Amino acid sequence: MQAEYVIVGAGSAGCAMAYRLAEAGKRVIVIEFGGTDWGPFIQMPGALSFPMNMKRYDWGYQTEPEPHLGGRRLATPRGKVIGGSSSINGMIYVRGHARDYDTWRDMGATGWSYADVLPYFQRMEDWHDGGHGGSASWRGQGGPLHVTRGKRDNPLTQAFVKAGGQAGYQVTGDYNGAQQEGFGPFDMTVWKGERWSAAKAYLKPALARENCTLVRGFARRIILQDGRATGVEISRGGKTEVITAEAEVIIAASSLNSPKLLMLSGIGPAAHLAEHNIPVVADRAGVGQNLQDHLELYIQAAASQPVSLSKYWNLLGKAYVGARWILTRTGPGASNQFESSAFVRTSAGVEYPDVQYHFLPIAIRYDGQASPEGHGFQAHVGPMRSPSRGAVTLRSANPEDPPKILFNYMSHDKDWQDFRTCIRMTREIFEQEAFAPYYKHEIQPGADLQTDDELDGFIREHVESAYHPCGTARMGAADDPMSVVDPEGRVIGVERLRLVDSSIFPQITNGNLNAPSILVGEKMSDHILGKTPLPPSNAEPWIHPDWQSKQR
Repeated sequence: MQAEYVIVGAGSAGCAMAYRLAEAGKRVIVIEFGGTDWGPFIQMPGALSFPMNMKRYDWGYQTEPEPHLGGRRLATPRGKVIGGSSSINGMIYVRGHARDYDTWRDMGATGWSYADVLPYFQRMEDWHDGGHGGSASWRGQGGPLHVTRGKRDNPLTQAFVKAGGQAGYQVTGDYNGAQQEGFGPFDMTVWKGERWSAAKAYLKPALARENCTLVRGFARRIILQDGRATGVEISRGGKTEVITAEAEVIIAASSLNSPKLLMLSGIGPAAHLAEHNIPVVADRAGVGQNLQDHLELYIQAAASQPVSLSKYWNLLGKAYVGARWILTRTGPGASNQFESSAFVRTSAGVEYPDVQYHFLPIAIRYDGQASPEGHGFQAHVGPMRSPSRGAVTLRSANPEDPPKILFNYMSHDKDWQDFRTCIRMTREIFEQEAFAPYYKHEIQPGADLQTDDELDGFIREHVESAYHPCGTARMGAADDPMSVVDPEGRVIGVERLRLVDSSIFPQITNGNLNAPSILVGEKMSDHILGKTPLPPSNAEPWIHPDWQSKQR
C-alpha cells in the first residue's frame, strides 16, 4: 500500500492532520493499532473512569519505580483506540495560558507564540457557552471540535466558584478566553450528551473521503533510505509489510510511543541506541528526554447534606444513569461532571497561574473507587510547571516491548513546596462561607496532618499523574542539540519525516493537554501543505495587574 502521506497514530494530532490533508486533496493513510471507539464506556461522558482502565482501549503503561515517591509505579494511560487519548480522557478542554506559547517561542519554537496559535484554536473550535457567559470574540465557531459546558446545576459545583471569590481569588467567565486566572466554569469536548473525540471531529469525516484510508496495524519502525523516510514497517494479521509514503511519513503516536518509534528506527541518542545494537541514522540526544507531566492530589471532604453524586454510586443508581443516557443522552451520564475549575498563582511574583483545580461533586478516584464516607466532594489540585524532568527509553530492540518510562517525579524541592501550598490553599477554599452548608469534615489528607513533614508523607503516598505526558521530542532551533524537530515538525537530520504530537512541546502547558495536542495537528498540517500560516492575533491576554506584589 502507498499514499502521499502516511500518518502513524490516530490520536488527537494524527486525526486533525488526516482531516486537513485529506481536505486538501492529498492521499492519506493513517496507521492505528487500536480499534473502534464504539460502545457506551467511551461515548458516555459520565463513564470516563472505565475506558482508561480497560486493556481494550489503553496501552496499560506504568512508570518505572519512581525514586522520589518511595518506588511507586504510577499508571500512565494512553489511548489504544481511534481518537487516541481523546477517546479515553476526561474530555476537559483547556487551551493553556498565553504565556505558555510565548515561552515556546522563546525556547526556539519560532512561529508558536500565543499570537500565532490563537487563530488555530479558533479554527478548530465550535464553541457553545451554554448560556454561562464567556468571551465569544476569543473563541471559534464552525470548526470540527465541539466545545461545550455542563449545566452546573449541582450546588457543590456552584459553591466551589463562590468560595474561590470569597477567598479573594479572581472569578473568570472563560479561562480559555482573555483571562485564564480565576475560578469559573469548565469547558468539555462533549456534544449532544456524547464524547466528542478527535475521532468524531476529524478522523471519521476524513475517512468519509475516498483519499483517506485507515490501516489497522502495529508500527514497528520507520523505513529510512539514504537519510530519507520512505515508509513504515507494520505488522498485521501475523505478517510484516511496508506502507510506502510518496511524500512524507508523519509520526503522531503519542509522547511515549513516538520517541520509542524514532529510537527503534535509529534516531536518538547514539549511546543508548548502541546499547540495543540499533544502527544510528541520526544522533539526536533529545529523543526521549525532557519528559514532563502534571501531578495532582485529591483533597476530599465529607458532605453534611446528600447533595453529591454519591446517590448514583450503587447498582440501581448506575442503572438509572446508564438507561437515561442510552435512551435520551441526558442526565448525569451526559457530563464528565468536571464543571467548575480554577487557575491560580501560588505566590506573588508568579506572573501567571501555576496551579490548576478540577472540582468534582463526589469523593472518588479515577479508578472508580468511591470514598467509604458516602456523600462528599473533592478538588483535584496540582502545580502546572514542575521543574522535574524524566525520560522515555527503550527496554529492548524488540518493537513489541513497552518503553521504559521514568518521569523522575518530585525530584526538586520546589515540587514539594508547591504541593504543600496546594493543600493549604484548598483547605482555605473549603473553609469559606459558600461551603458552610455542605462541609462536614476533611477526608484526606485529614485534619491531623498539618506539618510540612506530615504533608510530605501524604504527598509521597497519594500523588497521582493527571495523565499529561509530553515533551519527549522537543521542538526548537535546528542548531540546538536537544531539539528533535524544527518549528515545522521536521525531524532534524532526516528528510521527509515529521513528528507531530505532544512529544514536541518544549514545555508543558497550563491545564489538560488534549486541546494543545489537536492544535499541533492543525497548525502543522498547514506547514506540511506549504500554506502561509494564519495571520497572528493582536488580542492581549489578561495578566493580574499586581502579580508582582499579590498572590490573589
